[in-house]
Amino acid sequence: MKVIYKITYPNGKIYVGKDLTGTLNYFGSANSVLIEKDFSTEQMRDFTVRKQILWESDTASDSEVNLKEVELIRALQSNDPQVGYNQWPRFKTVGSEDNSLITSNNRE
Repeated sequence: MKVIYKITYPNGKIYVGKDLTGTLNYFGSANSVLIEKDFSTEQMRDFTVRKQILWESDTASDSEVNLKEVELIRALQSNDPQVGYNQWPRFKTVGSEDNSLITSNNRE
């Protein structure tokens, strides 16, 4: 079973990933150093994460799973550093003409 999952950390930030084998104890390849920066040593001593299966398939190709993963990363904005820990696809912050910030999850 191929799955797309969401990991929710104690601070509410999320990570969306894929598992092409459906392994129960696979929790992705999020950047540990990036995550650890958000927690104190004391917080890391009692640390609970939640894994939710967002999508699953017995028949999808690896390419279809990859596309679905990117779709869900963008939909949930887990690549926005304020929301989650996905570092790809890159979340863009662009200055607009009036110098206010616009965030974008476009495919550019």
